[in-house]
Amino acid sequence: MVRVAIVDDEALVRMALRQILESAADIAVVVDSDSRDAVAAIEAAAPDLVLLDTVMPDPDGLTVLRQLRALPEPPAVAMLTAFDTSANIAAAMSAGATGFLLKDTAVGTLIHAVRVLASGGTVFTPTVSRAVVDGYLDKARPTSPAEDVAALARLTDREREVLVLVAGGLPNAEIAERLHITVATVKDHVRATLRKVGAPNRVSAAVLAHRAGLVPGRPG
Repeated sequence: MVRVAIVDDEALVRMALRQILESAADIAVVVDSDSRDAVAAIEAAAPDLVLLDTVMPDPDGLTVLRQLRALPEPPAVAMLTAFDTSANIAAAMSAGATGFLLKDTAVGTLIHAVRVLASGGTVFTPTVSRAVVDGYLDKARPTSPAEDVAALARLTDREREVLVLVAGGLPNAEIAERLHITVATVKDHVRATLRKVGAPNRVSAAVLAHRAGLVPGRPG
């Protein structure tokens, strides 16, 4: 069962999202809150994933995101917003979000995204994915080609395989299936990879892989 928290200042939006998500038999909404009470409720309920609105009154979504990432065991957080702007992307990714979805995302796409995010994957709308790969995080964490090569040289062959699959947005369970290893082993490889390349999260590591030409679709 995927346990989800919804944080939005509009009660009608929260109700609609709850109805959509709980139409799937394997998803349960365990927190339904505005931003004021969100962090305490999420810490108590320990959901797998938080869907967090960006634009809310005090505190705003980015403040809540930073507070959630500071918890001893932070959940995955995806920003759910009506505004697909580079400023929102930059701020959310820098603060540790692992997904960015528009509020007009199709029902089936949203449910699939929740499953992927809760299992350790990353999900972005197509325009967000392009922005991430084509420059946002390059500016957030500038490196030279030589530094990228040096970072990748620290990886074992298996860690490099895992990095490429992470860059493709695959969740841990699917990576495990493709490589014929356990999910726990995948998690160990991901942790080791992030540490060795100096990436704060999976998104930063994915951009390194794209920048280095390890993933089809972007030249090194």
